[in-house]
Amino acid sequence: MAFKIIDSCVSCGACEPECPVNAISQGEHYYVIDPNTCIDCGACANVCPVGAPVPED
Repeated sequence: MAFKIIDSCVSCGACEPECPVNAISQGEHYYVIDPNTCIDCGACANVCPVGAPVPED
């Protein structure tokens, strides 16, 4: 399972440097997580001020 970033993302950038596998990048409207690279560690969710990274269903 991987994490995904929902549309409550405010594009603050806090999550990107926390990802140990560089799976997070700036998307068109908000940051996105590459599900094929994500290792489900939750580091992004731990630093997000708005709770935008969530586990995929």
